[in-house]
Amino acid sequence: MYVDSHCHLDFPELAQQLPDVLARMAENRVSHALVVSVNLPDWPRLHDLVQGQDQLYASVGVHPDYEDTVEPTVEQLVELSRSPKVVAIGETGLDYFRLAEPLEWQRERFRIHIRASRKSSLPLIIHTRAASADTLRIMKEEGADEIGGVMHCFTESWEVARAAMDLNFFISLSGIVTFKKAQDLQELARRLPLDRLLIETDSPYLAPVPHRGKLNDPSKVMHVAEKIAELRGVSAEEIGMQSTDNFFKLFNKIPR
Repeated sequence: MYVDSHCHLDFPELAQQLPDVLARMAENRVSHALVVSVNLPDWPRLHDLVQGQDQLYASVGVHPDYEDTVEPTVEQLVELSRSPKVVAIGETGLDYFRLAEPLEWQRERFRIHIRASRKSSLPLIIHTRAASADTLRIMKEEGADEIGGVMHCFTESWEVARAAMDLNFFISLSGIVTFKKAQDLQELARRLPLDRLLIETDSPYLAPVPHRGKLNDPSKVMHVAEKIAELRGVSAEEIGMQSTDNFFKLFNKIPR
């Protein structure tokens, strides 16, 4: 059994085929998927999508790449997080890859999410790209380790992974780990403690080999597990079981 710890089923290319996606999940033994928020204007639609679907849950938050959008407040995030279907705050974090300074607004938004996580007691989903030093600094300054969370779609160094794990965070690997040139990430996958591992698709993006370049969905998360298993010399079932246990440990609002 597998779970997808991070996907975007509310994005149009997947939302319009949701019954087929759910059927493919069942066929590939994917029991749950966490549908992750990227902004507040679209959040009601995301929340509606997961209603009545036992295998789907949601987060609430604003992605750091969304520059011209409604800024969240701590109070707003906490209020929305009271829904039984909302199990995490985010995705949040820092992304210096696409945007240029001044980015203090992005850092302040990140702090708002960490404070909402602490107030709601829900874990954080953190996105970091080309910003690992500031991401870790703000996590420490704001006490993100008090609740913990996950560094999603992780592509940073072993040193960053170790620092995040020291702050009570899990490391989530996506289809990138299956890519031929992702040798540094593959080495990290060999070293990562299994009790800190999550797997994800980040669909509709980053389809794993052998589906690279095609539309991704949660049913394909098994290929992430299979690659990690190959790298570590264990069975895909072991990776699936451990990452599933970790998923329910972290997102403990979800009934198992």
